[in-house]
Amino acid sequence: MTETSATTDRSATAAGPLDGVTVLDLTRVLSGPYCTMMLADMGARVLKVEQPGKGDDTRAWGPPFQEGESAYFLSINRNKESVTLNLKHPDGRRVLDELIARADVLVENFRPGTLDRMGLGYREVSARRPDLVYCSISGFGQTGPRRSEPGYDAVLQGEGGLMSITGSDDGPGYRLGVAIADIASGMFAAYGVAVALLARHRTGRGQLVDVAMLDAVAALLTYQAGIYFATGTAPPRLGNRHPTITPYETLEAADGDLVVAAGNDQLWRTFCGVIGLDALADDPRFRTNRDRVAARAELHAILVERLRTRPAAEWLAELKAAGVPCGAVRDLAEVYSDPQIIERAMVVASQHPVAGAIRQLGVPVKLGETPGAVRTPPPVLGQHTRDVLAELGFADAEIERLQEAGAV
Repeated sequence: MTETSATTDRSATAAGPLDGVTVLDLTRVLSGPYCTMMLADMGARVLKVEQPGKGDDTRAWGPPFQEGESAYFLSINRNKESVTLNLKHPDGRRVLDELIARADVLVENFRPGTLDRMGLGYREVSARRPDLVYCSISGFGQTGPRRSEPGYDAVLQGEGGLMSITGSDDGPGYRLGVAIADIASGMFAAYGVAVALLARHRTGRGQLVDVAMLDAVAALLTYQAGIYFATGTAPPRLGNRHPTITPYETLEAADGDLVVAAGNDQLWRTFCGVIGLDALADDPRFRTNRDRVAARAELHAILVERLRTRPAAEWLAELKAAGVPCGAVRDLAEVYSDPQIIERAMVVASQHPVAGAIRQLGVPVKLGETPGAVRTPPPVLGQHTRDVLAELGFADAEIERLQEAGAV
C-alpha cells in the first residue's frame, strides 16, 4: 500500500463544507496555523499574511529542512495561500484593510493589546465589519488579570496542570511529546469559528471568538478535574497508569511493553483467561475494578511476572483475538506504515514547488458528503501575493511599486 496523493484523492476536488468562506490568517507558529489549517482542510480559502522577507517564525525552525523548507512549517500550513504584507507600512495596511473588507473570518494570535495598538483590534474591525467572525488565540485570553502574559506551549502545559499529572510517580512532571496546549487551542479555535459562522447564518452578525491556551489545557483535564472537584485533592502522577481503572497501562513482556486497557470487569476476566491466570479474576483482592485500583501495585507485579514469560507480539495476538483492548508501543515509522493508517488516507503525498515530494498527515475528520482534503501543498513565502493583489484590483505597475516600497 502507498500513501494517498493530494492530486489523485477524489475528496481533493470535492467542495468542502466551508467552501466559499474566506479566512484572513494573521497567525504564526502553531496554535493559529493549526486552527486555520483545519478550516482550510474543510474548504475555506485561507490567506496567510506573512512578513516580507521573513514570514512565519516556523519557516526558520529546524533542522530538518527539505530543500531549505522547514519540516515544521510544512506540517501545518497546507491548503493556504501566502501573501506578504508589511503591516507597519501605510500601503501594506491599506491592502490589509481591503482584505478585511472581503473576509468572512479573521484569525490572530498576537499578545492581547498588540492589534488594538495598530487599530486592528476586535472593536475597531467589528465596527467596520459587524458580520466578521474575529478569532483571537492567546496564552491567557483577552480578559482577566493575566491577559498580557505571553503564552508558550511548555509554559501552559505547566500552568494548566497537565505536567502535574504527566510522568512517573517518583519523578518530575513532563510536558507531552507534542505541543498539546497549542494544538488544543487551535482545535478549540476552529470549533469556535465554525459555530460562530453557524450563528452568523442565523443572525447576520459576526462575533469575537476568544480562545486562551490556559483554558484549553484546563478543559482537557476532564475526569482528572472531576477527581479533584470530588475529593479536593489534586491527582498525583501515575506514569502510564489510569487513576480510576486497572489494568489500564503499559505492561512489560519478555521483549518490550504492551498496552492493556481492561476497561470493565468482563474484560478483566477475559484478560485473565488469555494470560492463564483465571483464578486471579475471582481473587477477592482483584474481583472488581474498585478492588483492583486499591491493590494496583500488588496486581501490577503479578501481571508483569506472568507477561515476561513470552514476547509482546504473542500476547497481543491472543488478547486481540479474545477482544481485549490492547496494542503495541509503536514508533512513528511503524505508525505511518500501518495499512490501517494508509487505508484511512492519513498519509498524503504532495508535490511542493521547492521541497519536491513531501508527505503530510491526512484529514482525520471523515465527512461522507462534503469531505475535507489536502488539496495544495504549503505555500512558499509570498507565493500568492501578486495574484491576490490582482484580485483586489491592483495593476501590475502598482504591485511592482508596492514591492519596491517594501509594503508587500
